[in-house]
Amino acid sequence: MVADPPRDSKGLAAAEPTANGGLALASIEDQGAAAGGYCGSRDQVRRCLRANLLVLLTVVAVVAGVALGLGVSGAGGALALGPERLSAFVFPGELLLRLLRMIILPLVVCSLIGGAASLDPGALGRLGAWALLFFLVTTLLASALGVGLALALQPGAASAAINASVGAAGSAENAPSKEVLDSFLDLARNIFPSNLVSAAFRSYSTTYEERNITGTRVKVPVGQEVEGMNILGLVVFAIVFGVALRKLGPEGELLIRFFNSFNEATMVLVSWIMWYAPVGIMFLVAGKIVEMEDVGLLFARLGKYILCCLLGHAIHGLLVLPLIYFLFTRKNPYRFLWGIVTPLATAFGTSSSSATLPLMMKCVEENNGVAKHISRFILPIGATVNMDGAALFQCVAAVFIAQLSQQSLDFVKIITILVTATASSVGAAGIPAGGVLTLAIILEAVNLPVDHISLILAVDWLVDRSCTVLNVEGDALGAGLLQNYVDRTESRSTEPELIQVKSELPLDPLPVPTEEGNPLLKHYRGPAGDATVASEKESVM
Repeated sequence: MVADPPRDSKGLAAAEPTANGGLALASIEDQGAAAGGYCGSRDQVRRCLRANLLVLLTVVAVVAGVALGLGVSGAGGALALGPERLSAFVFPGELLLRLLRMIILPLVVCSLIGGAASLDPGALGRLGAWALLFFLVTTLLASALGVGLALALQPGAASAAINASVGAAGSAENAPSKEVLDSFLDLARNIFPSNLVSAAFRSYSTTYEERNITGTRVKVPVGQEVEGMNILGLVVFAIVFGVALRKLGPEGELLIRFFNSFNEATMVLVSWIMWYAPVGIMFLVAGKIVEMEDVGLLFARLGKYILCCLLGHAIHGLLVLPLIYFLFTRKNPYRFLWGIVTPLATAFGTSSSSATLPLMMKCVEENNGVAKHISRFILPIGATVNMDGAALFQCVAAVFIAQLSQQSLDFVKIITILVTATASSVGAAGIPAGGVLTLAIILEAVNLPVDHISLILAVDWLVDRSCTVLNVEGDALGAGLLQNYVDRTESRSTEPELIQVKSELPLDPLPVPTEEGNPLLKHYRGPAGDATVASEKESVM
């Protein structure tokens, strides 16, 4: 027999503490379930399934996509479907990508302008400095882990089959590689776009032309605008513009409210798109598997390299990053990760940090309690500069190619790989063609053959998805760490004020009338158990 729920002096069911520290009234349905014995457990399971329905659907969609892709591949794959049927087969996934990319521009610009405008310059500088320090340290750790695993597992040990395939593919690609200096100059040019409107869909990139000068052929750099959003330039502009609006004072309030309202409307669209995400993810994963010509042969030749990359991502994502989060917050990191399962699965399906950004913002705010002004300020920056997965993959690939070419790596070359991978991954979003170009920069820095990149591209469809999952996980945990930093800073700043108020109270204060409990009200309580007001929660310091 189950005991009745506690009741107050009027006989009403008393409010019970919830998981986030608030008070919630036990519903009539819960009371009836408690009286019904086993019915209560069934209702709890039903409520749990309803609360985590989207997460479960997304995980099922990934598994179903793998099974569907392998089934179609076994029936003949892309050759049996033909180009037209294959295009129709992946159309639901393409539709999801288009929906997510459609809202990236308004989401990034409006969230950063509103976030920067809501912070005073001192707080903005402190938050930005802590975020960049976290991103830099975790990227360095990922690079070191990648080099260490590649040196230990030796994925590039001499293999006749691999060397033969490299020779065939390498001879077909003789395009000039990008210089390290030009790559970083392009990064600086993209930070300061010459046309803000064109930055929404074009970015600057240096290409090369071979010209005959005084009888010798010389590689001449030529700058041009190429297709692809210059998200780095938009991020910098939005932050500076938000700070400028705050400096205007009351004159800028109207524009700040406009961008905040625009951002809220965008998040409503995100909540609608989230329910279509499982369908799109299933066909994205299935389509990539169907497009592979011979998955078995590919894994047989490059299985050790793939294992090294995926193992490194798993160690960094499941051990290193959660350990850092636990050391600074003393909270369970895996509970935090459970709250972002949907964006992680979306990152695996779309292979795009930017496309995952809208879902990540919604999940960290609603599931993990990160304040809006923190998530909408830090997450767009993280999606641009935090590339733990890319840095780890590039280090493994560089060591793999060195072993494949039978070239030894001394201490200086290893340090060069670490530093170059960390620096180039930060600017990957500002450079078109992402990971491949940045990998070429690393190989050029240590004088390794760039032709072998063609072999890396053969499994990039899988490794890149794992990289994206790790990248967005690092962004989310960084937002959680900053929320913890802000909470501790606020508690320290208010503690002296509370002591002063207590000292000014009379020794025998008059009794304060207790407020009549309303069973329809829910009282929110912060992480320390003290009641907070919603308006106070929105301020940083």
